[in-house]
Amino acid sequence: MAQFGGQNGQGQPIIIMPEGSSRVLGRDAQRMNIMAGKVLAETVRTTLGPKGMDKMLVDSMGDIVVTNDGVTILKEMDIEHPAAKMLVEVAKTQEDEVGDGTTTAVIIAGELLKNAEELLDQEIHPSTLVRGYRNAATKAQEFLNEIAIDAQDSETLKMVAMTAMTGKGTEKAREPLAELVVSAVMQVEEDGEIDQDLINIHRIQGATVNDSQIVNGVVIDKSRADNSMPKNIENAEIALLKYPIEVKDLETDAKIKLTDPNQMHAFIEQEEQMVKDMVDKIVATGANVVFCQKGIDDLAQHLLAREGIIAVKRVRKSDMERLGKATGGKLVTNIEDLSSEDLGLAGKVYEKKIFDEILIFVEECNEPKAVSIILRGSTRHVAEEVERAVEDAIGVVSATVEDGKVVAGGGAPEIAIAKALKDYADTISGREQLAIAAFAEALEIVPKTLAENAGIDQIDALVDLRAAQESNYYMGLDVFKGEVTDMKTAQVIEPHRVKKQAMQSAAEAAEMILRIDDMIASSGSGEPDMGDMEGMGGMPGGMPPMM
Repeated sequence: MAQFGGQNGQGQPIIIMPEGSSRVLGRDAQRMNIMAGKVLAETVRTTLGPKGMDKMLVDSMGDIVVTNDGVTILKEMDIEHPAAKMLVEVAKTQEDEVGDGTTTAVIIAGELLKNAEELLDQEIHPSTLVRGYRNAATKAQEFLNEIAIDAQDSETLKMVAMTAMTGKGTEKAREPLAELVVSAVMQVEEDGEIDQDLINIHRIQGATVNDSQIVNGVVIDKSRADNSMPKNIENAEIALLKYPIEVKDLETDAKIKLTDPNQMHAFIEQEEQMVKDMVDKIVATGANVVFCQKGIDDLAQHLLAREGIIAVKRVRKSDMERLGKATGGKLVTNIEDLSSEDLGLAGKVYEKKIFDEILIFVEECNEPKAVSIILRGSTRHVAEEVERAVEDAIGVVSATVEDGKVVAGGGAPEIAIAKALKDYADTISGREQLAIAAFAEALEIVPKTLAENAGIDQIDALVDLRAAQESNYYMGLDVFKGEVTDMKTAQVIEPHRVKKQAMQSAAEAAEMILRIDDMIASSGSGEPDMGDMEGMGGMPGGMPPMM
């Protein structure tokens, strides 16, 4: 049994936790949590920037993922350590909020923890550290706002998309892909807001990335309900049904007793008549294309085909919503309420086979507020990595359209903010000054890592950057040329929101981890056994295996 709380007056141990529970206290708990953060940051650090390397992740089933996308790596890894899981949440939040900058957020958090460890060794209290980090994070946000550039034009959006995709397997085709992304985002934009779910991405292998295309409408990975239906409809009038075109099953356990064959015949005829009435209702509205979220009866398929109508069954709810946005059609929940006013319009609807997939295309819509992007790749793994890069690009372009603010890339904002924080630290008295200076130094991990991954000397790059920033906040590291360059001129631009969210999430995660001085685990809770941690768990610093 686990013993917590010492002994009572008779010298008997007081047992308050069940057998198998374990506990790590004080400096040991902090040391293990910091080590977990540092190891996780080191794992993804080599993927940062245009010259970052890829990771191959193999799961228990033997499935392979090859990527340098930070959040994908962290999601695919089987991470056990509770503090490491907190940093994975940082990456997931970054992905959900912006779509890019996940690796940046994690390595900044890891560096904040590393610098904090050095200060803890100097007997600086964690509360002082946390207060200093919090103060520094607030000042960093203020200075980031000062150096942000107001920009929302299509050329800037294209630069933002290209920067996000650089080094992610889309290098050769980043310009055409950036144009696709910007076009798609601007198409679905409404009142300055973008619903990224309205941009549907279809990943198909079997061609090069350059063969990717945008469809000014919706693509659905379904085929016609019946092969006798037409393959192509011009001037389509589209009915969108949530209601099944079939006789519903009884929802009770009632039984119908038939004593005469004629009764059976009449019963079947009645069911067929109900299906015919549904089809007649659709035909009467003038619809020549039907998308149904539920099933379509075989008889209904035959009757619809005879009327020259394309019907697609069991369409996903998300696709139905996109169809409504693209065609202007109304999703009808009861077929009895269907009228010609509910129909959506499209120039053409047709079925097409691409590689080994059959798709339905709904094109030439009038100002569609939903679009589809078809991404190609020579193999499945290539196509998957292209999709991840495009999703990141959609996220950053959306953030730029919504906020209207960008910053330079290449580590420029991190160096500028680090310099401003060091100047600010000189105005603070007490030990909090050391925490603010440590925060400033932690931000420099971004340009240092960019240089390291490009094979450039870190120290030389950092010195050159600091010198160049004296006169221009937009001077960053061009990893292709290996020199300091004006990032605006080099067209390396990132959304303001990416940097803001990365610094904020990293600082908050580091603060939370530093405030932990006691780790209690129950063996029956499903959490890792702290006994493994105390026994070093197979990793330096007492961290249990993460993979």
